[in-house]
Amino acid sequence: MTIRVVIADDQHMIRAGFRALLDSEPDIEVVGEAADGDQVPALVAATRPDVVLMDVRMPTVDGLTATRELLTPRPDAPSPAPRVIMLTTFDLDEYVYEALRSGASGFLLKHAPPGELAHAVRTVADGNALIDPQVLGRLVEDFVRSRVPLIPRNRASGLTERETEVLVLLARGLSNTEIAAQLVVVEQTVKTHVSRIFAKLGARDRAQAVIYAYETGLIVPGVGPQ
Repeated sequence: MTIRVVIADDQHMIRAGFRALLDSEPDIEVVGEAADGDQVPALVAATRPDVVLMDVRMPTVDGLTATRELLTPRPDAPSPAPRVIMLTTFDLDEYVYEALRSGASGFLLKHAPPGELAHAVRTVADGNALIDPQVLGRLVEDFVRSRVPLIPRNRASGLTERETEVLVLLARGLSNTEIAAQLVVVEQTVKTHVSRIFAKLGARDRAQAVIYAYETGLIVPGVGPQ
């Protein structure tokens, strides 16, 4: 199955470079490009992509606003909604945290190695979340220092020992497949654990669960599981 991608970025060279990289992959096809956020809804409606690469900063409508509009349920919205990967030049971008709340599934720095772009597209298309380690570090630092906890911290007590182990591995950036290999279980078992973790924490997605793991000290940036 081919993963259909739309690229939204105001810089033509960025769009051209990303298109060349992704179109060279046998399982990915770029089906459209937008130079501004205000062009995204109509383009998505016309092309029905699986993934949208969304620049955070665009001149008329920024990527955050475009993501909110794209992912807000409404009768005329494409179903299912595409997954959104936010693209940012700086890991200190103040929009990144709000993009998490807006429903973005991935966060990637534009200067990340070329191979990471295709990996990010495949990861979010498969229903997982992906956060560039530099972006994640900034998110965690900002979130823990000055934000109200996204999820009440006492909810960790409801997790089993195995669910806690899965959450720690998830927070370290492992995919379901990688977690299954490390725990020597089938991937479906991991998916079941992840679903239960989300339900118990009240987390919308992997990104929120990752933030929770850092907030509660289950894992510390640069140190590993506690």
